Amino acid sequence: MSVNPILLAVLVLGLTGAVFAVVLYIVAQKFKVVEDPLIDEVAEVLPGANCGGCGKAGCRAMAEAFVKQGNMEGLKCPAGGEEVARKVAALLGCAAEASEPQVAVVRCGGSCDKAVAKNHYDGLQDCAFASSMYAGESGCTFGCLGLGSCVKACQFDAIAVNPETGIAQVDENKCVACGACVKACPRGVIELRNKGPKGHRVYVACNNKEKGAVARKSCSSACIGCGKCEKTCPFGAIKLENNLAYIDYKVCKMCRKCVAECPSGCIEATNFPPLPPKKEPAAAPAAAAQPVKAEEPKA
Repeated sequence: MSVNPILLAVLVLGLTGAVFAVVLYIVAQKFKVVEDPLIDEVAEVLPGANCGGCGKAGCRAMAEAFVKQGNMEGLKCPAGGEEVARKVAALLGCAAEASEPQVAVVRCGGSCDKAVAKNHYDGLQDCAFASSMYAGESGCTFGCLGLGSCVKACQFDAIAVNPETGIAQVDENKCVACGACVKACPRGVIELRNKGPKGHRVYVACNNKEKGAVARKSCSSACIGCGKCEKTCPFGAIKLENNLAYIDYKVCKMCRKCVAECPSGCIEATNFPPLPPKKEPAAAPAAAAQPVKAEEPKA
């Protein structure tokens, strides 16, 4: 009795499929990954911005890191802030670490009137590309190029290039300190600093590491590395390195003595009332005139 070849082919294929299905099932059971449902709960609490400010690939990866670690030590979601931190801590059953709110700061004061353009750039509107090609319109190789790469990187509409100054400007009410603009800036002009009480911040708005005379040729408000601010700071918050002064916001008490002392005006004091006018030293009182005694005539 002959077997129908078509029926035989169907049987062989069916048996082969069944064998592969059993093998795949065994492999899937052996290597299956059971995910903690708490990850979904934490991920739902996170803002979902996927900005990368936490150092992870996205909010899902951050949720996995939280749950795997079981606490919040060394982990922070800058986009979520304190409110999200409290919610995540409640889910993990731990205490939320207190941290100072931060904000992005543009350390460049080379506005159009202070860093006068000597040439005009007419190329790709990308800071990294432009920085690799030329110094900048004013000749400063350390300043803000104003082409808006940081603007494109920010997902919170917190930074824009001011058309009057030509420099990137941060809206501190929108900034979540995710650090995307910091990574996007090829010259390291932008940094994250503590927001400060009542938004008060003092920082050197210059990134130029050239010697004073050279730096001033490119920008009239450049740090000249004179060291006066370092000497006048009573708290040791200012250090001069590579011809550039830098204020450590963790040490600074915001007395603003350095602001008044800086000869080039490159130290910015944000959200402060104006400084009182510098008092001139009082003139020494004139010595009282002594009466001149008339000489008696000699005999």
